[in-house]
Amino acid sequence: MITNKASNRPSARLERPRCQGYTFRVDSCYLAGMPRPAARLNVTLDEEYAAKLARLAERTHLQEGTLARSLLSRAIDEADVDARHVVDLLDGIPGTFERASAGLEDARAGRTTALDDL
Repeated sequence: MITNKASNRPSARLERPRCQGYTFRVDSCYLAGMPRPAARLNVTLDEEYAAKLARLAERTHLQEGTLARSLLSRAIDEADVDARHVVDLLDGIPGTFERASAGLEDARAGRTTALDDL
């Protein structure tokens, strides 16, 4: 509460705090900058999962992207980040070992693209 210095009574006019160079919100100054924009991630679903997502979105009256974002966020929240479990999770993805092996062979054979060339 702001008081009138002469009478030590509450002032009828509230003054805004002086916030030079900072974002002003209601009655306080924030030193932190704006939040970083959310990371964008493109996910390709196979036909079976795409159809299932479409059916779920239709039943819940949501856009497919909104529902997919929610489902992925929940799965990430529930994922155990213990390294032992991450390996099990990765091993459960069909074809990952074969793709990793092929990538290693490509690297050893020089079939790579330098990051500067991307």
